[in-house]
Amino acid sequence: MISKTTIAIDGPAASGKSTVGGKIAQQLGFLFFDTGIMYRAVTLAVLQAGIDPMDETSVCAIANRVDIDILPPGKADGRKADVFLDGRDVTWEVRSREVEGSVSQVSTYKGVRDAMTAQQRRIGQRGNVVMVGRDIGTVVFPDADLKIYLEASANVRARRRYEELLDRNQPADYENILMATRQRDEIDKNRTIAPLRPADDAVILDTDDLTIDEVVQGILKLIKEKGIMAEGA
Repeated sequence: MISKTTIAIDGPAASGKSTVGGKIAQQLGFLFFDTGIMYRAVTLAVLQAGIDPMDETSVCAIANRVDIDILPPGKADGRKADVFLDGRDVTWEVRSREVEGSVSQVSTYKGVRDAMTAQQRRIGQRGNVVMVGRDIGTVVFPDADLKIYLEASANVRARRRYEELLDRNQPADYENILMATRQRDEIDKNRTIAPLRPADDAVILDTDDLTIDEVVQGILKLIKEKGIMAEGA
């Protein structure tokens, strides 16, 4: 097996990249790293500190001060990894509606992205990792061995998020989620720093009419063609 292999999976919110990336990593025996979790953790820290997400200076100071750690899952409650913020398990807190509403703003700041990108590269350089996010193939690891960009319509992605919240017994309103999804897309695609877009050499997959397993199998086929398949996978 090729050493220090990096597989980048990018895409908009609720495009399925985290679910797909987790399954791919499991199949290959690679580390799964959802980089978006780091931005959510910073956002949670900002909100808990009572800082206005529009206060760029204070937000960037938080990003450079907090200790964020991502570890293999320690509980069998559906999590793909344990997320710790200053030593406290915040795995599910970072998925809250409050964090969802502010993470796009927080992630636009150069100071925040620089702080998170440095940590992401350090983890990725350990090798054999499936990294998912919004700028892995374009900014964090432009030389990744394989770059995938998952696309899906806003309606389909909003429905997925709606069902995810219901499964966790959390309040959910489809129309509000759809509006938030479209707003998130506008922010992510039009931000000055690291806008959401597929890398020039990324393989683009439209997942609207595909099941998770179909997407996973399609990517595994691409991985095998590139000779990245791990032993026993």
